[in-house]
Amino acid sequence: MTTTTNPTTRSGSSHADLARTLLRTLFTVAPIAFGLDKFVGVLADWEMYLAPWIDDLVPGSAHDAMLAVGAIEVVAGIVVALTPRWGALLVAAWLGGIIVNLLTLGDFYDVALRDFGLMVAALALAVLASPDREEAS
Repeated sequence: MTTTTNPTTRSGSSHADLARTLLRTLFTVAPIAFGLDKFVGVLADWEMYLAPWIDDLVPGSAHDAMLAVGAIEVVAGIVVALTPRWGALLVAAWLGGIIVNLLTLGDFYDVALRDFGLMVAALALAVLASPDREEAS
């Protein structure tokens, strides 16, 4: 006797739909919250996470760079909210850049590893939000 698992929740939406909604929420809220915090500095001293070689590449101070980063993160969160497939790819690419920055800085390997997990989750959202996936459900 074989048993099959029911791929739907009680509400009738699939587990993949629930995962997509959870990831979309995460990658909408987190970039916007972290982006806005670059302007108010409640959560962290963001400039300490900027590798000197990147600070040398961008015009202005490290603070100016973090303000630009904050604006980009807010936009990325909005793009995820509006078009999760493309927004998730944008966030994944952005996280890839953050990981490179952190690894070359050399002091925040734990944060780089966490951001790698977030990058993989963003890629999972891109897969779950792809047109092929939505047509199948």
